[in-house]
Amino acid sequence: MTHAKIVLYTSPGCPDCAAVRRYLGERKLAFEERDVTAPGVADEAKARYGVRVAPITVIGNNFFYGTFAKQKAKLDIALNAIH
Repeated sequence: MTHAKIVLYTSPGCPDCAAVRRYLGERKLAFEERDVTAPGVADEAKARYGVRVAPITVIGNNFFYGTFAKQKAKLDIALNAIH
């Protein structure tokens, strides 16, 4: 079983961010959460992933952004590949 690092870029009050957080938590997956409203974090996201909107979910070398509904099928595939 391979364990890829999971990073979730979020913003306060974002319902899609909460949905991704809940999705990962229900699967008992550890993840690092980064708040895009913190100094420099949005710029870091833009530099690494080309977007600065939350949520951005990073799983190993893969990243996904947009609404939770847009991300979910891709997250299922990426997570099944590592577990």
